[in-house]
Amino acid sequence: MPARVVLYTRPGCHLCDEARPVVASVCGRSVAWEEVDISADAALTERYGEQIPVVTVDEAVVGFWRIDPARVKAALKRR
Repeated sequence: MPARVVLYTRPGCHLCDEARPVVASVCGRSVAWEEVDISADAALTERYGEQIPVVTVDEAVVGFWRIDPARVKAALKRR
């Protein structure tokens, strides 16, 4: 089963704009990832609030605010 990588964001978030290319680079063409706007979901807004951007791999948080590509890579290797 492939890894499920999610980048949680919201509009107007400059850190989200910085995180997007980091996640895209780490995942490359071999790992699909999706971006989810937390402002469209009250439960996600409550869960992540001010921590965005948040990156999860298989629902485990691997980073927030400034996304470290090494942590995302390590999470993908552990699975």
